[in-house]
Amino acid sequence: LFRSVVPSGVNISADRAQPGDSILLSGYLGDHGMAIMSQREGLEFEGAIESDCASLNGLVAAMLATPTPDGVDFIHCLRDPTRGGAATTLNEIAKRAGVGMLLRETSIPVRDSVKGACEVLGLDPLYVANEGKLLAIVRPEMAEAVLHKMREHPLGREAAIIGEIVTDHPGMVLMKTEIGGTRVLDVMFGEQLPRI
Repeated sequence: LFRSVVPSGVNISADRAQPGDSILLSGYLGDHGMAIMSQREGLEFEGAIESDCASLNGLVAAMLATPTPDGVDFIHCLRDPTRGGAATTLNEIAKRAGVGMLLRETSIPVRDSVKGACEVLGLDPLYVANEGKLLAIVRPEMAEAVLHKMREHPLGREAAIIGEIVTDHPGMVLMKTEIGGTRVLDVMFGEQLPRI
């Protein structure tokens, strides 16, 4: 007998992102891209950088199993931030749903080794490829519960709520920086997006 992989009633699509929704990230950004680039270029950095390659079906199943009081589906969108990284992926969602996004730089997990490698190579971790991470757009009242479920799973231990969907600046992703300014995260093209 054929058994559905996705439970009935689950409706996940980029165009379902809604103002007020929370943006969750399952862990550290940039591990895979920097691991591949450092090996390809023969570079050595302080601290090992290892790829984050992983199958995320178990993490997604755990997230979908989060108890919900009203039975309404609560994960509106799931995406893997591969080529183009988190910034490009979030831009694609923002444009598709016609919403704005506001991220908090201080909430985005990036390893010091990856930050250092990116500085040396002139790259931004937000645009570096990932192979074992996901971004989730979740109803705001369920965000903490989903985050808790993610952190219980081995592939979501460093999960974080990194921002929210807003009505302002539809189709754009902005980020509150560490020093209190606001930065536009645009879609990156060319050298920043190596095929790995």
